[in-house]
Amino acid sequence: MLATRAACRAAQRAGLSTSASDDVKARLRALLRETAQPVAVVTSLLPSPDKTFHGATLSSFTSIAMDPYPLVAFSLKIPSRMASSLRVAHPQLSSHMVVNILSASQASTAILFSRPDLHPHPFEQVGYYLNDEGIPILEGSLGALSCKLASLPLALDDLALSGRNLDAKSTLETAAEAFTSELFIARVTKVEKLAVDDVEAADSHVMPLLHHRREYVTVHTKNSHLPIPKV
Repeated sequence: MLATRAACRAAQRAGLSTSASDDVKARLRALLRETAQPVAVVTSLLPSPDKTFHGATLSSFTSIAMDPYPLVAFSLKIPSRMASSLRVAHPQLSSHMVVNILSASQASTAILFSRPDLHPHPFEQVGYYLNDEGIPILEGSLGALSCKLASLPLALDDLALSGRNLDAKSTLETAAEAFTSELFIARVTKVEKLAVDDVEAADSHVMPLLHHRREYVTVHTKNSHLPIPKV
C-alpha cells in the first residue's frame, strides 16, 4: 500500500493523473514486449558472516556509457535482498556484483533466479566460479561483467530524492519501504572471460538469450537458427 501511494504521489507531481499514468505504463509494456530485451542475472554476496551467494534475474539492463568510464545500469524492485545487499556493499571492494549476460542455452537459469519462491537455492543447480572478490560468475554465460557501484541507487518514485550523496545511507534506508524500484548505476571494473573466446560463432553459448513477447528467444544468422527449448 505504501508503494502504491508513493507511485500515485510521484505521478501527481509529474502532472499526470493516476489513470493517465497507468495507461502510459500499459502501452509502454505492450511496446517493449515487441522489442527484444537482453536477459542478465546479477550476482552478489549477502551481508552475512558466511557471505552467502545471492542472484537475481534483471528485468532491465543496459550499457549507458563508455567514456569517461564504462557504465551499466539496471533496476531492482524494492524491497529485495539484492537491493539491500548492494546498498551496504563496502566502498573499498574492487567489485560489488557480477552482471552475467545470459546465452541462448540459459533460459532455465533465467527462471531459476527469477523465482526465489520456487527455487530458493539456485546456485545448487547451476555451475559457477568466483571472480577476484569471491562473487559467482555463472558458467555458460555469454559474458560477465564485474562491477562496482558508481553511486547510491536512485529512487524512481521521487526523482527529487536523487541528490543524496554516499554518506546518506540512513536516509535511504528509512525511506526505502516507500519506493517501488531503484536504479543502480555501476562502473565495469573487469570484463570476465567471454564465451566467444572458446567456442565457434554458431554455438548457442555465443548467441544471446532474449526476452520477447513474454518468451525466451534468441537471434538467428544466415547460417543458423537456434530455438530455445521450453522450460
